[in-house]
Amino acid sequence: MSEHAIEFLQEWIGEKVHCQSSPDRIEKQAETLARECAAKAAEAGIPLEDIQEEVGDIKELIATKLEEAAEEGTNSSAE
Repeated sequence: MSEHAIEFLQEWIGEKVHCQSSPDRIEKQAETLARECAAKAAEAGIPLEDIQEEVGDIKELIATKLEEAAEEGTNSSAE
């Protein structure tokens, strides 16, 4: 995977992935964000295959990041 593709994905996830409280909402948001990410990558000239070669299914990656954000949000509010 190209350095450009890695940087794109890291920046995009940092901007778009935010805490969701409901697991149902995480799955739906991950699906929506995966489609949006693929479209933005294509606009930037980055083939989806380049991203998937490195990280696998981007929907699963985004869902994992959303779950992590939700856990961090829960832990922060419990303090």
